[in-house]
Amino acid sequence: MHPRVSMWRRRHRDNNRDNNRDDQDNRNYVIVHASSSSSSSSVSGDSEEEELGFLEVQETDMKQLLPELGPMPEGLSPQQVIRRHILGSIVQSERSYVDSLRRILQDYRNPLMEMEPKVLSARKCQVVFFRVKEILQCHSMFQIALSSRVAEWDTAEKIGDLFVASFSKSMVLDVYSEYVNNFTGAMSLIKKACLTKPAFLEFLKKRQMGSVDRVTLYGLMVKPIQRFPQFILLLQDMLKNTPKGHADRLSLQLALTELETLAEKLNEQKRLADQLAEIQQLTKSISDRSSLHKLLTSGQRQLLLCETLTETVYGDRGQLIKSKERKVFLLNDMLVCANINFKPINTRGQLEISSLVPLGPKYIVKWNAALPQVQVVEVGQEGSGGNSAAQEKDHLVVQNVASKRHMPSSQASTHNKVYLGPPRLFQELQDLQKDLAVVEQITLLISTLHGTYQNLNMTVAQDWCLALQRLVRVKEEEIHSANKCRLRLLLPGKPDKSGRPISVMVVFITPNPLSKISWVNRLHLAKIALREENQPGWLCPEEDKKSKAPFRCPILVCRFSAFSSRALDLQLGAAVHSPVHSSLLGFSAVSTSLPQGYLWVGGGQDGAGGQVEIFSLNRCVPRTVKSFPVASRVLCVEYIPERNEAEKEEDGSPTAADQTLPAQPAICLGLQDGSILVYGSVDTGTQCLLTDKSPGHQPVLCLKHNADYIFAGLQDGTVAAFPRSNAGGLWDANVEPTLLTVGLAPVRTLLTLDDALWASCGNQITVFDAASLKAQQTFEAHPEAEASVTHAIKAGSGVWMAFLLGSSIRLFHTETLELLQEINVATRTTFALPGQKNVRVTSLLICQGLLWVGTDLGILVLLPVPRLEGIPKITGKGMVSLNGHCGPVEFLAVALSTLAPDILKSDKEEEDPAAEAPSEEEAEGSEGTESHHLSRGPRKKGVLLQYRLRSTTHLPGQRLSIREASPGPGTPAEHTEEDGSVYEMADDPDVWVRSRPCAREAHRKEISSLAVVSGGRGYRNVNPSGKLPANSETDSTLLMWQVPLIL
Repeated sequence: MHPRVSMWRRRHRDNNRDNNRDDQDNRNYVIVHASSSSSSSSVSGDSEEEELGFLEVQETDMKQLLPELGPMPEGLSPQQVIRRHILGSIVQSERSYVDSLRRILQDYRNPLMEMEPKVLSARKCQVVFFRVKEILQCHSMFQIALSSRVAEWDTAEKIGDLFVASFSKSMVLDVYSEYVNNFTGAMSLIKKACLTKPAFLEFLKKRQMGSVDRVTLYGLMVKPIQRFPQFILLLQDMLKNTPKGHADRLSLQLALTELETLAEKLNEQKRLADQLAEIQQLTKSISDRSSLHKLLTSGQRQLLLCETLTETVYGDRGQLIKSKERKVFLLNDMLVCANINFKPINTRGQLEISSLVPLGPKYIVKWNAALPQVQVVEVGQEGSGGNSAAQEKDHLVVQNVASKRHMPSSQASTHNKVYLGPPRLFQELQDLQKDLAVVEQITLLISTLHGTYQNLNMTVAQDWCLALQRLVRVKEEEIHSANKCRLRLLLPGKPDKSGRPISVMVVFITPNPLSKISWVNRLHLAKIALREENQPGWLCPEEDKKSKAPFRCPILVCRFSAFSSRALDLQLGAAVHSPVHSSLLGFSAVSTSLPQGYLWVGGGQDGAGGQVEIFSLNRCVPRTVKSFPVASRVLCVEYIPERNEAEKEEDGSPTAADQTLPAQPAICLGLQDGSILVYGSVDTGTQCLLTDKSPGHQPVLCLKHNADYIFAGLQDGTVAAFPRSNAGGLWDANVEPTLLTVGLAPVRTLLTLDDALWASCGNQITVFDAASLKAQQTFEAHPEAEASVTHAIKAGSGVWMAFLLGSSIRLFHTETLELLQEINVATRTTFALPGQKNVRVTSLLICQGLLWVGTDLGILVLLPVPRLEGIPKITGKGMVSLNGHCGPVEFLAVALSTLAPDILKSDKEEEDPAAEAPSEEEAEGSEGTESHHLSRGPRKKGVLLQYRLRSTTHLPGQRLSIREASPGPGTPAEHTEEDGSVYEMADDPDVWVRSRPCAREAHRKEISSLAVVSGGRGYRNVNPSGKLPANSETDSTLLMWQVPLIL
């Protein structure tokens, strides 16, 4: 057997263990027929369900029509064999899923509805099993279509279009979104019934014991939530083993697009439902007459973050006085802290169920503060060197009322400031550093001694220095560790008797470092979002033709001049981000800084000199670190990353000539006079590594690189290909480049794909082979000859293009070159600028599921696109910016940096590296290992259904499985640790309402910081009700948008 086939079969062997049971004689099949009324056999209570226009299903014995793969034909290629096995996994996975849905209805819902006396009312049954029947109907129809595809698989080998047809219907989204939104309430209702009705608990236990696989009701009902991620993973594997040119390849890519879009919409609807539920629960705990109640019920509040944190109070010597868990709510304009009002035992010593379910805990608001008045203070900022308002001792007194109550009166009267958290860590560090400086001076003095004295020599002095250096490092690590999970907030208090403002310090312990980073980042961006230019910053065209500000959108964090010299009228050319990991950037700055690195901006004057400006992004506001002139105007910039070690080893050892070129990232500039300049990183002095000229000194309009070449698109319609050297990643300036003829018009844009180079010339694109540099084919990107291609950007398996004329952008398939979608951007811009119909696209950018479109009107349009390897089709209405430039958006550049993984490790993880290994329970999925082993590969984050089961994972109940015997070493677990949690009550039932995050959620490998920069003339706000003045229309200005950290 081919090794790849064998490997794939081993990966999927455990997928089908739930499906290898003997076929039952009474297995039913589904006949679908049109019906306008509910099923005549429906049980009492179904009539209340809302009709969604589904086809009615009836069950009959048609076992022979179940999807079954026949014997494998001979002569199949290895990829065909793998695709056949993947199809078998899809079939068996779908069969198991449909069986699970039937079991929910037949083994649980129907008996509960028919049971006398009833242990669960018909109304509650309807809530618990809401939309299960409709989901079963959807997948029964899908199973029928799947059986026909399986029957003709060996002749057609097509399945992608079936997924597109089955799951692109709005009916599927409606049913699944209602099920997902109802899931938490259903589980809460089951939990309450288990705690209050022994007969119901006994019924569930008997049903589980009577099943073959011992899967609980929770294990069955969680499967619809897992279904689309499983489909996506299976189709990714199918696409990976489908060669280019195959009839099913484009259909599979479109199917991935549809499934990802469906999962994203479910995520968004679930997020909105959870946000509304949390705000409603908080509102219920507040008096109707309070001002906070009016604010929460106004409909203008959005919940950005909500988590249970531990508040700690320390004495002046660092002793822990008390700690208590609080629920903290971050709204778009305020921060609210509440006590969790949970009293598990009543006066008679009985468990108080009503405080637990079904809507969760009741809260008692402890305090609330407007966001502009909330400050984050890190350990070390409370000293005299900090920049917080807390340092203005003459005007501000920092107190903590809770800690003062525990201090002796004499001590409280002499201490205006209470040290919270690690006591005086930063002061102790400064003392050590001062002592070290003194000891170093003493060492120098000892070295001048002429005599020899006991215990007063250089050896002893050097030992003192080394010991103090070690203590300094230990103290720095203590400060770093203290910052990891310690959220210190400075809140406004009531003025004292003299009228001085009092600020109260509150310290929270977050569950993990990721949580701390998330809180600081969201607080930082939420305060920026309250600025006038961001109220609102974007408009979202809805189907009802109204506009509203979307919840998640980039925030305009700053605007600044592109060039430090304003004496010359410099035009913008291009910009690029050079990511640099700064070890000096502290843990606290990670959450509030822009993406680490430097922003290179180039421009100049036509026919005159050029200018390069370099900005540091390692703080909240960019600052110029270097500015220098160049011979001519900068037209394009390309960032060339450092080659990784694997590439260097493949190329072999460098030659002596190549060793002069440093192996480091480089910035390549293309100038109007044909010069190509290459500079090193800012950290190495920004030295010019290489200077070259294009053939014929033609202006360099665009630059791109791949592993072997650096390509320059020239004004005369040619592309110069410079072969990269094997050591430094640049090229030998003495070697003439290879010239590729594209056409007579300028080559305005280049695009490097895995195995091809796309070059534009006029309205046509020529595709070159990346290895041989030979032209393969040319296709027309626009029917009008004057509509030259100006921009091309790749995402997934598609390329979006913009043109010199018109307001449309077009999507082409990277493999078939087929036109897949065309969007008119003008229909979006009219929401911000009514009457402006003549719109031209001047820049394009794709990042993190958004297509950024810059226009000649100066405003931006954001359109949602999928993130997987599917087709990047526009899947929504998008957003239009109310902030923009006075002239065209000359360029869009993305700044993206990945934060170091060790930042996310807690102290426990650092001490115990073995803790990173997944446990047995984590390694197994509730439906075999189907989703587990498929997700072990390098998957892109943030695209699957991200429904978190916090509300059920930590419900009161021991993590039990009522198996009669524990599985042996070779027997894999059948379901997750949460399966038994809905049945038995825990010793500590308040763990439910505390909603502690899962351990598996706490461990993350990395997080990314993202910002987008636009360049153009001046700045303006097009909000009709806005009062912001516009900048000078002649100043080249940069606008920087930031999005929340990608967690």
